[in-house]
Amino acid sequence: MQKKIKPYILPAAIVLGIGFHHWLGMLTGITPVLIFVILLLTFCSVKLTKLRPSWLEACIAAFQVVFSITGYWLTRTLSGNNILAEGVLIGILCPVAASVSVVACELGANRETVVSYTVVGNLMVALVAPAVFSIVGVQQTLPFWTSFWLILRKIATVLALPYLIALLLQTFFPKVNDAVAKYKGAAFYLWATALLLTLGKTMDYIALQHQGNETTIVWLAVISLLLCAVQFTIGKLLGYHFGDTIAGGQLFAQKNSAIGIWMACLYLHPLTSVVLAFYSIWANLFNSWQLWYYPRRKQST
Repeated sequence: MQKKIKPYILPAAIVLGIGFHHWLGMLTGITPVLIFVILLLTFCSVKLTKLRPSWLEACIAAFQVVFSITGYWLTRTLSGNNILAEGVLIGILCPVAASVSVVACELGANRETVVSYTVVGNLMVALVAPAVFSIVGVQQTLPFWTSFWLILRKIATVLALPYLIALLLQTFFPKVNDAVAKYKGAAFYLWATALLLTLGKTMDYIALQHQGNETTIVWLAVISLLLCAVQFTIGKLLGYHFGDTIAGGQLFAQKNSAIGIWMACLYLHPLTSVVLAFYSIWANLFNSWQLWYYPRRKQST
């Protein structure tokens, strides 16, 4: 029964998030708690002391940096529109979603690889983004270390605490850790709830931004769709080369839209955050299709 309804949970969350965005937007304070529990369940389900960065993770990180800067330069050169160019930049440079392991592991990705890059990828963005924004963004006078600390603090509050708790449990209370890990399947439903609330907040934000910016928002929505398709494609190609197509696609393309929107509003033109708002819709629609298609592909092979 659970396998049958899982592919339809994400589309339902998207529809409800769009339809009831005004009310759901007021409940987003619950989202950090849900993400904390999701990460704790995920971290407890792998041996954290054995995690090692892989060549796939190194390639994804390098592609993310080069692709974001190149995309910004090309878009600005060809269009002459700085808002669109900044939208491309944040749409690529945005860190990987903290809850990426939920869908990735449902689709058969290697859990250790996914968990490892969740930490590595977010730390990489915290280091690179301040340098990029000091050249591109509106806060160019903000010192590098100030920007680095602002971004790291935002990311660390999400990742560090569940990671440390899981590490302590695995080191000193392994039986408790094993008991927690047994409920890792609940992470999917917690993530769907977090997605519902996040989309509600996102659509509420778009509704507030649209007045007088309709044409730009349409272009940003198109850009977000193209970025979603390109990043999933590149990620899957990288993953295929290193033997984990699903991990590559999810790690390169699934974004932490909440962090991305915050960075866009702080360092770039606030309207560029619309790219991440729409991106979360396209990415989760694609993931819904993958969750529907994956068991059918397994049955046919």
